[in-house]
Amino acid sequence: MSVFIHRVDPPAGPGPLVAVKDNIDVAGMPTTAGCPGFAYLADEDAACVARLRAWGGRLVGKTNLDQFATGLVGTRSPYGVPANPFDPRRVPGGSSSGSAVAVATGLCDLALGTDTAGSGRVPAAFCNIVGLKPTRGWVPTRGVVPACASLDCVSVFARTVEQGWQALTAIAGPDPADPWSRPPATPCLPTGALRIGVPAAAELAGTDPAWLAGLERVVEQLRRLGHTPVEIDFTPFREAGASLYGGSRVAERTAAVGDRLAQDLTGADPTVAGIIAGGRSHDAVAAFRDLHRLAGWQHAAAAAWARCDLLCLPTAPCHPTLDEVAADPLGVNNRLGRFTNFANLLDTCAVALPSGITPAGLPTGVTLFAPAWHDLLVARVAAAVQDGLGLPLGATSVRLGTAQAIAGDDGGVDLAVFGAHLSGQPLNRELLAVGARLVGPVRTASAYRLFALATVPPKPGLLRDGNGSIAGEVWRLPYVGFGRFVAAIPAPLGIGRVRLEDGREVSGFLAESAACAGAEEITAWGSWPAWRARAR
Repeated sequence: MSVFIHRVDPPAGPGPLVAVKDNIDVAGMPTTAGCPGFAYLADEDAACVARLRAWGGRLVGKTNLDQFATGLVGTRSPYGVPANPFDPRRVPGGSSSGSAVAVATGLCDLALGTDTAGSGRVPAAFCNIVGLKPTRGWVPTRGVVPACASLDCVSVFARTVEQGWQALTAIAGPDPADPWSRPPATPCLPTGALRIGVPAAAELAGTDPAWLAGLERVVEQLRRLGHTPVEIDFTPFREAGASLYGGSRVAERTAAVGDRLAQDLTGADPTVAGIIAGGRSHDAVAAFRDLHRLAGWQHAAAAAWARCDLLCLPTAPCHPTLDEVAADPLGVNNRLGRFTNFANLLDTCAVALPSGITPAGLPTGVTLFAPAWHDLLVARVAAAVQDGLGLPLGATSVRLGTAQAIAGDDGGVDLAVFGAHLSGQPLNRELLAVGARLVGPVRTASAYRLFALATVPPKPGLLRDGNGSIAGEVWRLPYVGFGRFVAAIPAPLGIGRVRLEDGREVSGFLAESAACAGAEEITAWGSWPAWRARAR
């Protein structure tokens, strides 16, 4: 019973076997949130469960959890502690303990959890599986018992990133009946070599050496994939994470279930009850002060994101034993949130994945983070890392057999530029202002001529009526940004189709032929910057 609170026989069919954390409604089954006295019979499926079933998921049961999804240890449940499949003396991680153990041991293929402070990532790390925490609001939380409603996410556990991504995209999307649902944005995802943010060594002090070794193993794999680690200022992430339980934010848990817990519910966990009751000590003034501090950390985090595309951290600083948690339930739990608590406060998406097995036979893990709506980017990089490391899947000897395929739209339009919008040129700021990202250098096919137009500022004009190959760049613009950018282009320039040296055709700058008549032809220079530098 410690893994499943409710078991059912799955329907026949080819779809994956799935388990659902028992703070998520399943029609006709009790929802306990890990507390018998709280239980109620759900009239309908939560939105995410309904979508999972429609996708083909076959329910095998509802899983155990830290009561009211309050905890990262997996021990705060009257239904027992799901045994960690690698060492029963160690915690399974929480709050989605049963979901993670069920996937790791092969009791199901996929499982739904929730993630407010790290509950979809810490159990994944302790059970050697993958945990996908989507951008807040992408997966509806209608039908989920709230912990902190403004932060809660439905998460997905799987043995591979690809499996998890398929399930996540099946349950994601706006829900008009859910006030916390958000329509997805379509950012312009970076391509090619990425900048991987890592904190300074001092920020990792006190982390178990085995977990640091796992982090370095993943960072080295990222290097092999062509990405570059860069040190970032971790201060806003650390400070925001500390505020989740160290300030008035805990009062949101009190607002969710505090009145019910005050009724002395059967099976209420004393540690959980104490945490939730503590929210009553905060007033509205403290809440607004914390809100203002959070705005400052969000602003500082944006500056950190300007220096990196992804952030790579150990998922946890250590893997505690049951005895350690029993001796210091709050202290150990707080330490486990060191690298997880900030995620939803700072509006990131994340994928937790295994990083190795220690000599003692215990798994370690890392988490890759990115700003909101970069879920596809994080999944693709995480899948590539998992492919490269080739570690066992869950608590089995099975390893990945083939490379994973993470399908999805990169979210943008490629635009070839050849003049004043190139990197370092005076109008490049216009591309940056609409969220464009540099894809890389290109050359046109040998079919073009380039002219120096009499414009202010000086610009070149590209015509497709010659035999020259012109160097330029391709930038990727978000769809909305592309429209805004094109609408502002003045005559005699416009956007047409440009054939590149590699055979591709992309949108690109072209000039009206009348404007080129009488202008100086500069095709022989091969590029606008080369011509501009001719007299230097």
